[in-house]
Amino acid sequence: MTAHRLLTPRWLATGGAVLLAGVLGVALLLRDGGPACAAPPSTSAQKGKATFYDLAGGTGNCNFAPPADDLYVALGRTQYSGATACGSYIDVTGPKGKVRVKVFDSCPECAVGHLDLSRTAFKRIANESAGVVPITYRAVPNAPTPGPLSITFAEGSSQYWWAILVDNHANPIVSVQAKGPGRGWMTATHATYNFWIIDKNTGNGPFSIRITDSYGHVATATGVKLLPQRRQTTSVRLTGKAVSAPVVAKGPGAPKKKAAPAPSKSKASSPAAAASSPSVPSVPESPVAESPVVSPDREGLAQAPPVALAAAPAEPSCG
Repeated sequence: MTAHRLLTPRWLATGGAVLLAGVLGVALLLRDGGPACAAPPSTSAQKGKATFYDLAGGTGNCNFAPPADDLYVALGRTQYSGATACGSYIDVTGPKGKVRVKVFDSCPECAVGHLDLSRTAFKRIANESAGVVPITYRAVPNAPTPGPLSITFAEGSSQYWWAILVDNHANPIVSVQAKGPGRGWMTATHATYNFWIIDKNTGNGPFSIRITDSYGHVATATGVKLLPQRRQTTSVRLTGKAVSAPVVAKGPGAPKKKAAPAPSKSKASSPAAAASSPSVPSVPESPVAESPVVSPDREGLAQAPPVALAAAPAEPSCG
């Protein structure tokens, strides 16, 4: 059983090298290698091993609330891919059966193919006393989610800087863009703790927020208000139909902007930048509704390094 781990929020700008790392991360999500482009993860079965750990009342690196079914997984640095894997789903098969888990956390000490499951998930596939078991696993494209896309602004967000957490997207996200009244689209950068950041004057909103996943699905939520720490639930899904809904608001929620990064024992990384949205048909635009979220505990957290650019072999791009 491994210990819980977290990444420290660091509100940093990104460069071209980080953008490349973020794009490679999509291809690396569930394979040791792949084309150097924003390709979806492989859905073929892979072999590996599983262990388990307890969340101990905290939250994972992806900053999601724990799933109601308690079925989640932490991935090693390569497969976590700078948070690109967050929110996607994996089917894991072990000696006793199969379980579907949500990518929820990072396991810095885990090698490629080592999946650190929640205790509940591990018990679905093996006897708890085994501790470590051989598994096969595969990415699940377009997995059903508990609800439509949700968006939460971090504490401290303002018209001059903001960060959002996107949940219920099912597939890896490769781009988040936003625009306010009378403004053009602005592209967010992706942090390793899974918030999407725009570090410029965005205006006070309301915003349209456009989200693109690794399969080219695009969804746009409209009427998103600048309300820090409130989960705003849209009526759109990246992989399904949408119905328009009004805006409502409740509850506290996400990490606030830090004036300076906290010290870390591990080498810090810059957040991965978002890629631009591909030219594919999108689902209908939709306004949002809001609901309460819980503020995660960020004391004593450490940040993982970026995905190594050499991790993917030299192959033609997906273009």
